[in-house]
Amino acid sequence: MSDRGFLDAAFADLFDDFYSDLLRVAWRICGRTDVAEELCQEAFLRYYERREKLPVGDEARYWLIRVVKNLAFNYEKRLGREREAYRVFARQPRNDLRNEGERSVLVEESRDIVRKALLEIPYKLRVALILTEYAGYPYADIARILHISEGNVKIRVFRARQHLSKILQKGEIHVP
Repeated sequence: MSDRGFLDAAFADLFDDFYSDLLRVAWRICGRTDVAEELCQEAFLRYYERREKLPVGDEARYWLIRVVKNLAFNYEKRLGREREAYRVFARQPRNDLRNEGERSVLVEESRDIVRKALLEIPYKLRVALILTEYAGYPYADIARILHISEGNVKIRVFRARQHLSKILQKGEIHVP
């Protein structure tokens, strides 16, 4: 019998001798037969891939038990992390999660509508509104920029808001 055939036969004997023990260990840790079977298969696969370098007999059994125990504990840790992720997900407000994509589309559409509406406002009023609302300048600075009085800036901003409101009401749009 070749060395390879001997190693395969030895592996088959090892599998037959220790599979049920490993299955019990894995099942005790994870509590699920299907998972325990997968973990045992993984442990034996790891042993098979390295069988020429690993111990045989009872030492192989102890090695396999350590491997299946570690695999089962890793499975449980991963399962715990998944459960925690689900808990965090469940605690988040549902409206925010379900409507996030829809909300971003509506916000972008609303911005486009406001931009178009701004273009319909007379230039002198539009500039005053943009400098105060979008650029964040105080009225005194806008007055210096436009070479007008601060009172005139307030009037222009007020009238620009009125124009914008009328334009947006025609479109019957809600701006968030």
